Amino acid sequence: MVTLKQLIICRTKKKKKYKNTILQDSPQKKAICLKIYTMNPKKPNSADRKVAKVKFSNGKTSIAYIPGEGHSLQQHSLVLVEGGRIKDLPGVKYKFIKGIFDFL
Repeated sequence: MVTLKQLIICRTKKKKKYKNTILQDSPQKKAICLKIYTMNPKKPNSADRKVAKVKFSNGKTSIAYIPGEGHSLQQHSLVLVEGGRIKDLPGVKYKFIKGIFDFL
């Protein structure tokens, strides 16, 4: 016999789970650089990678990778961020898009 609690749990609509909670199923998001620094990659590689701590337009913060050689980013620069993890850097799941906003 089914209890009342079991019936209630079955009939409630399940919330949609986002695979990526910060981007919320959008291809890119606008963000502001909070801090720009370098990180060391995982074991076999040994170059300094440029990364930035960013605050997204929805209020969440994360670390994003700065691709290419050289950049003109500073604190409070506007950037456009897309998904895509960097294998070398643990915890870095986003990267900047060049040529948009302040990232030239």
